[in-house]
Amino acid sequence: MNFGVIFFLNSLLLGVGLSMDAFSISLANGLLEPQMRLRKMFGIAAVFAFFQALMPLIGWACVHTAAQHFSAFGKLIPWIALVLLCGIGGNMLLGGIKKKDDISHENVGASLASIIVQGIATSIDALSVGFTISGHNMIQAVVSALIIGSVTLVICFSGVFIGKKFGDHFANKADILGGAILIFIGLEIFISSF
Repeated sequence: MNFGVIFFLNSLLLGVGLSMDAFSISLANGLLEPQMRLRKMFGIAAVFAFFQALMPLIGWACVHTAAQHFSAFGKLIPWIALVLLCGIGGNMLLGGIKKKDDISHENVGASLASIIVQGIATSIDALSVGFTISGHNMIQAVVSALIIGSVTLVICFSGVFIGKKFGDHFANKADILGGAILIFIGLEIFISSF
């Protein structure tokens, strides 16, 4: 395979497809913190982009080194995503319910550890993209992963930006909405795996 138009188009489309879950969670993060600074917005998008680029490379490496071990792990991917996203989402949801309508509460936003867990949870299904790009040589796999990561960066930054714009309107319900989004995405990844 060469670096033709089809290669780049496939990589772009993979990036768009893989980043949709991360977009939704970026939106939720923006809702949670309407006063978020540009640096943190970029940081959130960068974490998602990093993991969305890394996971296909790990999947590619597994196909080329230990495919038989990866196939057994592949069955656990939906369960891992479900547990991680529902755990974070449930915590946010309970926190939002406990706050009720306390508008004076200042949202501190997601912590770095929480964002990293979100990045892993939303990208873990991208491991299977390693099978899709298994026909690529190493340079092509890296370029494809960089394209996927770049697309994810732009899409997730847009998600944080949009969420931040609407965050002021939903400030007292952001935890509930954000938690519900995370739980929904965890369930969607789990159910769609069957």
